[in-house]
Amino acid sequence: MGDIETVGVVGAGVMGTGVSQALAEAGLSVVLVDLNTEILDRARREIGDGVRLRRLLAGTGGNRTAVLERISWHTDLDALAEVDFVIENVTEDWAVKQPVYERLDEVCRPDTVLAANTSVIAITALGGLTRRPQAVLGMHFMNPVPLRPMVEVIRGHHTSDETVARGRSLLERLGKEAVVVADSPGFVSNRVLMLTINEAAFLLQERVADAAEIDRLFRGCFGHRMGPLETADLIGLDTIVQSIEGLHEAFADSKYRPCPLLRRMVQAGLHGRKSGAGFYSYAGAGDRPAPAERRG
Repeated sequence: MGDIETVGVVGAGVMGTGVSQALAEAGLSVVLVDLNTEILDRARREIGDGVRLRRLLAGTGGNRTAVLERISWHTDLDALAEVDFVIENVTEDWAVKQPVYERLDEVCRPDTVLAANTSVIAITALGGLTRRPQAVLGMHFMNPVPLRPMVEVIRGHHTSDETVARGRSLLERLGKEAVVVADSPGFVSNRVLMLTINEAAFLLQERVADAAEIDRLFRGCFGHRMGPLETADLIGLDTIVQSIEGLHEAFADSKYRPCPLLRRMVQAGLHGRKSGAGFYSYAGAGDRPAPAERRG
């Protein structure tokens, strides 16, 4: 296996655009694939905006034009035939992921690593969909990807040391630290985080405190930069519910029962920042959350 120079990114949603931006800013060539040109056009705009925002907030990042020129935009997985590494970011739904991995295994070179940017789905199960389980691992990026310095790397049952080393090498090139953990649904970060968010939603539903009070306690008492409900809005409440449901299914444990308020908010289209409202309202407030109507 040679050096990684071209990375395929599957999925141009919030995580896929962030991963693509980080890769291109690090000087790598990116092949970004999603279902249609409308999604890709939106991703192009969001990546351009993301480069400007990173320079504004962190004083770092690449030139917008140069970053976008390193990315090619495609609607067919066949475009990944010659990439060195793939990072998959499709929705947290086994029925969606299964055909993607089966197709990637057919299209990609035998030496290409397949990395799942998943919140909860077991890496061993994804590797079992391919003829290269030793070359499948998890790379759980956090949002916003370009600004987060650490990535949770998950070793599946068959993941080889060489595959882990290649994942580490890629992350080092992005300026990110890798923490390698064993395979388990939710891994470390989401086994803890999803329970915290779910319980915070129950507190809101039960009117123990409002969203601002819950988050203020976590910031003031524990020194967290964001409270659990602010974090949920950033991740996306639809993703939160999918992750909690995945943990509930995997462990058959009632402690992972999704809060009915979370389900209701997702059904109402209140997905957080990306929809303009969740536990907070973001309409006209930029990145600053404003109080929303009381949920419950």
